[in-house]
Amino acid sequence: MKAVRLVEIGKPLQNFDIPQPPVGEGDVLVRVRAAGICHSDVHYRAGTSSVGPLPQTLSHEVAGVVEQVGGAVTSVRPGDRVCLHYLLTCGQCEFCRSGHEQFCPSGKMIGKHRDGGFAEYIVVPARNAVRLPAEVSFEHGAVLMCSSSTSFHALRKSRLQAGETVAVFGAGGLGMSALQLARIMGARQVYAVDINEAKLELAEQFGAIPVNARQGDAVETIRRLTAGRGVDVAVEVIGLRQTMEQAVRCLAVLGRAVLAGISDRPFEIDSYRDLLGREAEVIGCSDHLLWELEVLVEYVRQGRLDLSHVVARSVPLEAEAINAAMDALEHFGGDVRTVVVP
Repeated sequence: MKAVRLVEIGKPLQNFDIPQPPVGEGDVLVRVRAAGICHSDVHYRAGTSSVGPLPQTLSHEVAGVVEQVGGAVTSVRPGDRVCLHYLLTCGQCEFCRSGHEQFCPSGKMIGKHRDGGFAEYIVVPARNAVRLPAEVSFEHGAVLMCSSSTSFHALRKSRLQAGETVAVFGAGGLGMSALQLARIMGARQVYAVDINEAKLELAEQFGAIPVNARQGDAVETIRRLTAGRGVDVAVEVIGLRQTMEQAVRCLAVLGRAVLAGISDRPFEIDSYRDLLGREAEVIGCSDHLLWELEVLVEYVRQGRLDLSHVVARSVPLEAEAINAAMDALEHFGGDVRTVVVP
């Protein structure tokens, strides 16, 4: 089968022909119909976040059709439309049993620790296959598996309450889901912070108040718009030192900043002014949970979460096209979300 793989850190992905993966008793073979290009893939290629072993087929945002099932599988059957939970866990350890499976000691991530979706086929355990209704496209199903689910998990970690205010730092794939999900969860007002005017215009269409950080200090703007109060929740999905600091600094009394963006650089805050003096919190966000994916699929099916503008374009399963999309992401440019369609 055709696959696009990372062979060496810091180098472009390459085209390969590799054997179709074998199917175990509890596995499903899925023909990939859509695979998202995530900023995490850019981090893996650059070495900002670890990946291996190499060569590795990237992409953890995957949706497709079940082609074959193992002998012990009863939950899905060939022909079923599915999207794939990217965390492969044991299901038995204390973390899995307590609903924190992202910390499973034996957990592996597709597209990072084992081959992912930049290929014609992928094999995963059957429990990782989430049914995808006919009303939800494969492209949208793929994006749900990371950008939407990470945003949802981050908002849940923030303990967002109805009537509170939210600032989303980054109006890309994660941000567009975050601002919509915040409204679904009852946020009274949502502020979208970015430097890309086109993305801010799209965020405004979804009901957010745009804050162009290129035109002035984002924290000062948010405080002005909130009459000096700040926001109850800030979600940072970019992974830049500056925006992580801004997410904390814009908080109101008892505010919570959730950091989901990946960075290899530390950030600084004034511990008294920004945290102690406000009893504010900084919360880390790691991945998401399987049950959250089922909720998100239903939100899309019902039309409550609109991804029609989030998936901006599709590219073929070719290294040149995928590398070009990743290059744009590396410089925080390009479209909101690009999806590979084999």
